[in-house]
Amino acid sequence: EQCLAHRRLPTVGRPPTRPLWPNGEPLSTVKLPNLAEFVDLSGTCHIGVAVRSPRHLFGCCETARSATNGGMQHSDTTRGDSTYDLVIIGGTAGGLSVAVSSLRAGLGLVRIVEPTDTVAFPELVHENTLDVGFGEAIRSIDVDGEHLIVTTDRLSYRTRGAMVAQRQADAATTPVVPVEAGPKVAEERIHLDVLPDGIDDLDVLVIGHTDRAVELVAQGAAAGGRMVLAGGGVDPSRLSPAGENLLRRLERERRATMLYRSVPDGIGEAEGYPMAYFNDRRTPDLQFDHVVFATSRRNATPAEVGATDAAIATGKLWFLGEPTGDDPAPTAPGWNIGPKIAEACFPEIDAPGPSDVRLRARHTGVAEELREEHYNATITHFEPTHSDLWVLRVRPDTGGTSHLPGQYASLGLGYWEDRVDDAEDVGLGEKWDKLIRRSYSISSRMFDDHGYLTDHTETDELEFYIVLVSPTPDNVPALTPRLALKRPGDRIYLGPKVAGRYTLNSVVDPEATCIFLGTGTGEAPHNAMVVELLRKGHVGPIVSAVSVRQWADLGYRHKHGVLEARYPNYHYVPMPTREADVPKRYIQDLISSDEFSKLGVDLDPATTHVFLCGNPSMIGLPEDEDADGNPVFPETVGVVQLLTEQGFTLDKRNAPGNIHYEEYW
Repeated sequence: EQCLAHRRLPTVGRPPTRPLWPNGEPLSTVKLPNLAEFVDLSGTCHIGVAVRSPRHLFGCCETARSATNGGMQHSDTTRGDSTYDLVIIGGTAGGLSVAVSSLRAGLGLVRIVEPTDTVAFPELVHENTLDVGFGEAIRSIDVDGEHLIVTTDRLSYRTRGAMVAQRQADAATTPVVPVEAGPKVAEERIHLDVLPDGIDDLDVLVIGHTDRAVELVAQGAAAGGRMVLAGGGVDPSRLSPAGENLLRRLERERRATMLYRSVPDGIGEAEGYPMAYFNDRRTPDLQFDHVVFATSRRNATPAEVGATDAAIATGKLWFLGEPTGDDPAPTAPGWNIGPKIAEACFPEIDAPGPSDVRLRARHTGVAEELREEHYNATITHFEPTHSDLWVLRVRPDTGGTSHLPGQYASLGLGYWEDRVDDAEDVGLGEKWDKLIRRSYSISSRMFDDHGYLTDHTETDELEFYIVLVSPTPDNVPALTPRLALKRPGDRIYLGPKVAGRYTLNSVVDPEATCIFLGTGTGEAPHNAMVVELLRKGHVGPIVSAVSVRQWADLGYRHKHGVLEARYPNYHYVPMPTREADVPKRYIQDLISSDEFSKLGVDLDPATTHVFLCGNPSMIGLPEDEDADGNPVFPETVGVVQLLTEQGFTLDKRNAPGNIHYEEYW
């Protein structure tokens, strides 16, 4: 009643005293303050959808229009407070997304004009009190001063900005997979871009990875169909926000099954029904009542919506779609057109959306399918020495764990996994569904469950010793910030090949002296090598020295103490550099001092092998050779230079020596 009392209606076609809904229900059965009425050219009063504020009661019709000699003209009675912020042509997923986000960002008047009697996701209209004009077909978009004038077959709207969200099916689109079904099944049960009638309680497969596919799945679920979406690599962050949100809701409410990574190789026929053949281990071949292909959509053209050159030139008229590079008007896809329009038309609002990472993380089904596709091993043990340092064991699903002590294997996690920090990987949008692979030296648990030295040939697991790498302005590590969140039972990728020349193959004398020098987690391969020597009965001196910052950074310290107590020829030399009660010294200091003589160990090049693993500055490989063929070492003196001066030689592929090394970066 309030709405009707404040609107001056045309004298022709005045509505009846008791307005009715189209279904005949009296209008008085609803709350009028939540409705917006508008008037079309015939003078008939129409009832719109729920509005957001009292201003909407007077702002739905931007300019009253009258018919004069068969033409349209703007009325002089335009209200000063009725300029829209944004008019959206088309209730597609992209159009609904921009409407919702604009209202949440603080815009007051947003109108959707939709030529049909429904929008892509009807539930969003009620949930977000969207202002929608159903049955309005766009006629023109022009300029009046600093505003756009959007004219439909019923109304005209003065607006600060406009978006054309209408998109049509591409007539050239064909099914994306081969269809080999009989003509009856192909005609009656395989469809292109349209859902069949009467799908309640029927199994329907939708094939596609765009907003249109999500629209079809949502419509089918609303009609009672048992819907399955074969997304074939759908990226949730490249859907419109409305499409992404509804896809997640359908999955959460179990109203549809999402096959994010799978798409059939072909559609055949079995017993008069479509059969989808999936050529992957994750998805069995499935029979459906109907199969629907979601077609690609083409961008609307300015001519199709009557957009003038002047309207396009304002930069306030945007088109939904993938930019082609020669678009006649500003164009952006559904996943980021909202921020683009806000930047161009509404500088007063700041409405950044969720990051791609967060959008993808919402869809647990995506991550699960990617894990199933890529991961081939399970973490069986994860023991933090402290928050940034871990010992973990990995058991492969198939195949053995055969390796030589000192070798390395590759571990991997997907870019889709969460990070322990807030850093963002460079280029994540292009590689979010790919694996991060890094090589790590294989360590050793050193003792089995009974206290005996482990035999690496009899275990079905590989042990690794890994430190969290923190991001810097120049480097954003990818794997360890994700690995930090894993626990026993979680899945991981383990490379199929173990490799490396950093082994004990050169130690053939059981009485030889073996020196292992490492920094940080560089002691990992040395753990395995020390255990192997002792297990085989090596009687020569064995020394393992490791430089770390603090005592807490020695993940195997206790076990080395047990080895020292059990084997008199073994010596463990931990070297923390940042403990107040310990003199600071580095690995190089062991070589330049008489530390080894104190242990009763003689550094004789004829009987000694030295193994170096860790920081390249500690190792100090020569950078070049001078004119006489002598090595040129780096400015920071490393162990290689000190040993070379004592008669040791580098071990090379074609020139065996007694200095063996494995650089960690």
